[in-house]
Amino acid sequence: MNARETYEFWLTDSYFDERTKEELRSIAEDEKEIEERFYRDLEFGTGGLRGIIGAGTNRMNIYTVRKATQGLANYMIKERAQEKGAAIAYDSRNMSPEFAEEAALCLAANGIKAYIFPSLKPTPMLSFALRELGCAAGVVVTASHNPPEYNGYKVYWEDGAQITFPRDKEIIGEVNAIADYARVKTISREEAESSGLYQVIGKEMDDRYMEALKKLVLHPEIIKKEAENLKIVYTPLHGTGNLPVRRVLRELGFANVYVVKEQELPDGGFPTVSYPNPEEKDAFALALKLAEEVDADIVLATDPDADRLGVYAKDAKTGEYVSFTGNMSGMLILEYQLARRKALGVLPENGAVVTTIVSGKMAGEITKAYQVELIETLTGFKYIGEQIKFFEQSRAHEYIFGYEESYGCLVGTHARDKDAVAAVMALCEAAAYSKSMGMTLCDKMRELYETYGYYKEGLCTVTLKGQDGARRIAETLENIRADVPESIGGLNVEQFRDYREDVKLDMASGEKSGTGLPRSNVLYFELEKGAWCCVRPSGTEPKIKFYVGVKGDSNEEAEVMLQNLSEAVKRMV
Repeated sequence: MNARETYEFWLTDSYFDERTKEELRSIAEDEKEIEERFYRDLEFGTGGLRGIIGAGTNRMNIYTVRKATQGLANYMIKERAQEKGAAIAYDSRNMSPEFAEEAALCLAANGIKAYIFPSLKPTPMLSFALRELGCAAGVVVTASHNPPEYNGYKVYWEDGAQITFPRDKEIIGEVNAIADYARVKTISREEAESSGLYQVIGKEMDDRYMEALKKLVLHPEIIKKEAENLKIVYTPLHGTGNLPVRRVLRELGFANVYVVKEQELPDGGFPTVSYPNPEEKDAFALALKLAEEVDADIVLATDPDADRLGVYAKDAKTGEYVSFTGNMSGMLILEYQLARRKALGVLPENGAVVTTIVSGKMAGEITKAYQVELIETLTGFKYIGEQIKFFEQSRAHEYIFGYEESYGCLVGTHARDKDAVAAVMALCEAAAYSKSMGMTLCDKMRELYETYGYYKEGLCTVTLKGQDGARRIAETLENIRADVPESIGGLNVEQFRDYREDVKLDMASGEKSGTGLPRSNVLYFELEKGAWCCVRPSGTEPKIKFYVGVKGDSNEEAEVMLQNLSEAVKRMV
């Protein structure tokens, strides 16, 4: 069926409820909107679903959520994993509770026990809980930091990480095999509860999560000494971080925590921000205002599902609040963890730090200095979580820390996904330690640059929505593949990697080899003078992303290099 025929089917078939049909009637004369909603099924990708909320096959709604869950259920049954059940969590977005409930009832209808949180929870708590409960799978209903009109659905497996190859492809196959929405099973909550297949996760899971976090503290005596002196401003950006972040800071002894009242309570409309993303300066407007009023040392923001952390810190030299990228905050936590573990005699000989190919390269210098292994993965924290599983299976390495440039990191192995609650705790401990040494986080960052080099990174994105946008994104990648540039922004390309084709090309010799990583639609350019850039389509938004990085001999030189390279990659579209 074409888009109009599928639209008419949804409008007339008895399977779809009256509320859905009423919404569809409102667009009856809008052919472009009908096309956008029905030209395809919302893609169940390697991380699950993400899309605009609304009626239609290409939208997030109870029917697309049920279909995805039926595919997951079919896979669990094929793998004989249904007896272990699945855990479900959700964030503050519009329709998140409803989508989580639909997922639970679909699982129950398939004879799979669903453990569901009674209220919104951070994504890392799902990763933690499913392992604590011994579940085979988990689902988080969230669209992370996307605009308010979006929601999403992420799938996890029993190791606590998001699904990776080949399991992701196998589950996608099960979802795509469902051609008829009416084949999807569901039952009422009363039926699910009476059959013992619907269980609400109790408060004890919150307590166990908190205890796991507090075990990660390296210097409780430093926190006790400096907690009264450190002023922290925090905003959950209307998301899930409010209660767990405040609780862990309070229980550790941080007394001066000021929460942005206007953004304290959950709200899927995100009324105080245009985009609930801690990577964006505008999201910090209210927090920075409060920071000025209370003379805060650090300013923190977590995204709606509390897996990403944004940071500002006051520079004592200028009195200004300085923004920290995800790479910068990651390096602060990384260096603190390695230095303190070494000082305490608990740095493992086979320790490993895991990051992604698009993350900052200072980590290479830091890990070399502390003689721990640095392992790079494809983009996406699921690959970092997967490495923890590999370490446990092989015993070749002991996980210390993982981070990615997109403001996500993980201290400890209590979860297998990025954890902003743990990141807040770790960063505040590092800030307290720096304060005990008479330093701010800005001072510490300057020290890292002076010690390891002036590494700077940037991200250039081009948004291309709809069918035409998807086609242009694909064409851009293919055009670059077909004509690999010899230089970018005046910097020679020394090595080119095409991860989809599993090719690494030495530009000088012409020698080719494999990349050593799974296939993915990613192009990477290793440039002279320690610079690099990487091109990939976003897996969650209608964007093409250009990651860039440089290394300079001074802050000023690095900034100029980064600006030149950023302008050059934009011209590649």
